[in-house]
Amino acid sequence: MGFIWRAAAAMASSSASRRLRLIDIGANLTDPMFQGIYHGRQAHPSDFDDVLKRAFDVGLEKIIVTGGSLTDSKEALTVAATNDRLFCTVGCHPTRCGEFEQTPGVSPEQYLEQLLALARENRGKVAAIGECGLDFDRLQFCPKDLQLRYFEKQLELCERTGLPLFLHCRNAFSDFIDVLKRNEMKFKGGVMHSFDGTLVEAQAAIDFGLYIGINGCSLKTAENLYVVKALPVDKILLETDAPWCEVRPSHASSKYVTSQFTSKKKDKWERGVGVKGRNEPRNIVQMLEVVAALHDMDRFELADQVFRNTSTLFNWKV
Repeated sequence: MGFIWRAAAAMASSSASRRLRLIDIGANLTDPMFQGIYHGRQAHPSDFDDVLKRAFDVGLEKIIVTGGSLTDSKEALTVAATNDRLFCTVGCHPTRCGEFEQTPGVSPEQYLEQLLALARENRGKVAAIGECGLDFDRLQFCPKDLQLRYFEKQLELCERTGLPLFLHCRNAFSDFIDVLKRNEMKFKGGVMHSFDGTLVEAQAAIDFGLYIGINGCSLKTAENLYVVKALPVDKILLETDAPWCEVRPSHASSKYVTSQFTSKKKDKWERGVGVKGRNEPRNIVQMLEVVAALHDMDRFELADQVFRNTSTLFNWKV
């Protein structure tokens, strides 16, 4: 019994001293919430540096800041330049593709060329082209024809830079995969970020060579959990999509979360404490815990596998 107890204690000590290796492939760190601004009102001082410290303390080695338009991509690059562990994407979100034709003094061709210049001139910081794709759930922001046209045009950026894709798809999978198949020679892989589709769609994406990005929005329902449990772990990437897509108590996945972090409402903000309802990169450990539980894996083992997956896609050293 003494030997068994000592062995168990040694294993527990080893786990306690072991450090997770994590990469958040999608965080909207340009959002004003990280400067303490909500709906145009300053609710508390900027806590951006605190957010980063908390992220790095839980084991995040890299964070990719999402670019969602030409202006947003420039801002993402500015944020990424503040820390060696921050990177970004360059591209235009499907709901904002109207900007290609509606930016004053800029033609669609010039808009695309400016995105290209950002990606080419900042190769050490730009990890992927995106966020691009199709979103037929929100056609009120950009009609289907414009989304299709400028999703396909952005694939030229991959062809001209060699960068992978950071992809968005909502209620549009058939058109989405058709566009990719027509242009498969233009890019070298990608990830379906914030995936919440069916298992059939996930398998089709994987068969096409894509990775699947999982965050809290991927883990809301029992059906979502069924899909994530069926995914091969060598095709899973993790993300927070902060400040959105946290795992909430009402989600089916919440029962698998073991790490709980103190947070307070924004009007009762306190330095060093998270903001209630505002997701942040450190919460990626909760996504990890859910996926590990679904796959009956040790979280360190899963973290190492996902770290390798992510490094493979973005051509980073492990």
